[in-house]
This record gives sequence, structure tokens and C-alpha cells, in this order.
Amino acid sequence: MPTAAVILAAGKGTRMKSDLPKVLHPVAGRPMILHVVEAARALGAARMVAVLSPGLAGVAEAVKPAAIAVQDPPLGTGHAVSCALEALGDFEGGVLVLFGDTPLIRTRTLVALRAALAPGVAVAVLGFRPPEPGAYGRLVLGADGSLERIVEAKEAGPAELAIGLCNAGVMAIDGRHLKSLVGAIANTNAKGEYYLTDVVAIARARGLGTVVVEGDADEVLGVNSRVELAQAEAILQARLKQAHMEAGVTFEDPASVRLSIDTQLGRDVTIGPQVVFGPKVKIADGVRINAFCHLEGASVETGAIIGPFARLRPGTVIARDAHVGNFVELKNAVLGEGAKANHLSYIGDADVGAKANIGAGTITCNYDGFDKHRTQIGAGAFIGSNTALVAPVSVGAGAITGAGSVVVEAVEADALYVERAPPVQKPGWAARFRAKKLAARQPKS
Repeated sequence: MPTAAVILAAGKGTRMKSDLPKVLHPVAGRPMILHVVEAARALGAARMVAVLSPGLAGVAEAVKPAAIAVQDPPLGTGHAVSCALEALGDFEGGVLVLFGDTPLIRTRTLVALRAALAPGVAVAVLGFRPPEPGAYGRLVLGADGSLERIVEAKEAGPAELAIGLCNAGVMAIDGRHLKSLVGAIANTNAKGEYYLTDVVAIARARGLGTVVVEGDADEVLGVNSRVELAQAEAILQARLKQAHMEAGVTFEDPASVRLSIDTQLGRDVTIGPQVVFGPKVKIADGVRINAFCHLEGASVETGAIIGPFARLRPGTVIARDAHVGNFVELKNAVLGEGAKANHLSYIGDADVGAKANIGAGTITCNYDGFDKHRTQIGAGAFIGSNTALVAPVSVGAGAITGAGSVVVEAVEADALYVERAPPVQKPGWAARFRAKKLAARQPKS
């Protein structure tokens, strides 16, 4: 069955107390609405419509190429879906109704929901069993297992409140009936709103089938506050780490590591405590990342060792068997195969050749206040401690720079470059200096 997705994201998100639209707050490094978009896209959704309130241009940009429908004013979930009907056109497949603030929904659940639209079934509702049903609407099933009705908690009697199966709000509706069912929703309720849940009763009154598909309670966690945002982050982090561990990754302290949704980790990778992976990080097989490292937009190849306390910024490539040590930062730089930068260095906008050694305290002076410039370091070069490489500059293969040098010109291959002021030593000067200072502090008689 072809599938379309309608994503409801018109809520103001006032409980977030943020200038950023609620659905753009990130979970595992990705705006929460894009988790929903990706789940639907993985299902093969042929059409996608996001229903937004006015003024959410940032959300509209984020969900491109999805179509945008504007709900103004907001008159309930049924009204929101009706706003998407024009964009859906004559679509007759399964239409998934999703929420932009439920980032934990899984594609496999959406597959099951869509598949539930068997012949004769017009509406499939996602249900879940929370530990505390509380204020959730209850799903009342018939003897044949079909969905008879949805009862809101405030309108439920004791028998209905005892039901543990609750309404998640997510639905699949047969596109051939969608317009008719949504068009029949009335607003005869205390709020004067059009509730999508009413399509169950409308469909049954027309002899159309309505069913429930059960999902996990975690999947339907709606994020309406910073507290719930943190809860969603914790759940997704646990999911991601479990998947990586099952694929052959070792986390020495899983709870302290933070992954992004797109983090790629190879087999036999070992991750120490307190490591943070920002977006677009790719780690090959057999890499070790020690404690307290931060990586973003970086690629690390087989056998490399990173950290502890290293920072790899966007554009960084660490080649096979290279070493990056403590308090070393790389940005838009390539550290060649077997090269080492083991201590207290900044390597920015640079290409470091294979088996080169970067001494402690080395910096590439890549920014002149207006433009960035690149440093080239050849294979097997040895950069002495506390060297400043003033880019644009190159150091040839096998060359050596003396400790403390400021390199301002090209260094030939296999040459020694030393830049130091002549040493000056004044015997006894320090003792005389101290005596003078102490004498000046003596009280005057």
C-alpha cells in the first residue's frame, strides 16, 4: 500500500520557554521533528505534509521537501488533519497521522500500523500501555479484538479507567475514506474543537473496521517541556548505545557517553568514559577513543588512538594508526597514517604527512584576522615542541624544526629549521634582583 504522512506540528510549545520552535529542539543531535520525518521516510512515504502554525518558517525549512499546510487558528487535531487534505490531493493509500514532538517513534511501528489497514479496515490507532494510565484516553476493544471506541479519561467510568491500553494519538487512515471521515467530525464539545479521535466512532457507524496496533510506551513520549526533552534524550541514547554494543562496540561507561543519531562506529571500537559525539562522526574498526574526548564532523580510520581529552572538530580526518593525545585539538586537518600529535597542540587547516611527529605545544597559526590559511607538513617530519607554524607555510618531508621555533617560510625536505634569539646569561643577576627587592621592603628607620 502506498503511504503518505501528515505530521502535526502547529503547537506553540510554550512550556519549553524557548525562542526556538519546540519541534526544532534536538534529540541526539537532530531536531525532534526530523526524527519523525526520517521514520516516515524510511517507510517509503510517497507524500509528506507538515501542519504548522503561522510564523514557523524555520520548521518549514527543516522539513523540506515536505509540503506545508498552515493551521490558523488551531482548532484541534481533526482540524489540523483537514488542513492537510488539499496537499494530499487525491491520495488513496494509507495516511499516517504523526506528531512532530514524538521523536522516538520507530519505523517498524509505522510499518505495523500501515499494515493494519487490511481490506475493510479504515482506521488503525496506535495504543500503548504506560505504567500509569492516568489522564490518557482509553482504548476499548470489542470481543473480536477490534477497536470499539476511544474514551477520554475525564469521561471514563471505573471499568474503563481500569483499562491499561491507552491512546497514543498516532493513526493510520485509509486515504479513500480520509476526507469523508475527517469532514464528519463535529466540534460539539467543551472546547469547541475538532478531535481526530472521533473518526473511530464515525468509521464504525459506517460499517468500516477500526483496529489497534500496540507500540512501546517510550515511542509515544510527547515532548512538551525541557524535562520531557531530557527524558527523550536518555531513552534514545540508551537505544543507540545498545545497537552499537550489539554490533561490536565496547563502551567502558555507557551512561556517560553521548552519541548523535548519525554516529557511525565500527567493530572492536572501544569508547572510554565521558566521550561526546557531535553530528557527522565516522569511526572505523579497531579505534580506541579514550576518556573525555569531543568529536564532531570528524573521521577516524582503523587502528587510531584518540585522547584522553582530545577534541576533533569538523573536517578532521585521522588516518590509520595515527595517535592524537591529551589536550590536542584538530580542525579541518588531516593527520596522516601513523602520524602522532600526542600533547597540548592545535592543528588547524593543516595536512600532516604519514609518520610525522608533532611536538608538545605546537600550533598552526592559521588565521590572520580575515582569512584562514593552510599548513603542509611532509611525511616523516619532526616538529619540535612549542613550534608556531605561521600559515600559509610548508615543512618538507623528513625536515626537523627546532623546539621553540616560529616557522615563517618553507622548510626544505630533510632540513633543520631553527629560529631562536641568541641566548643571554648574566651571572648573579637573579640574586642581586632579589636582594634589591627585599631591601626596598624593609621599614625605614
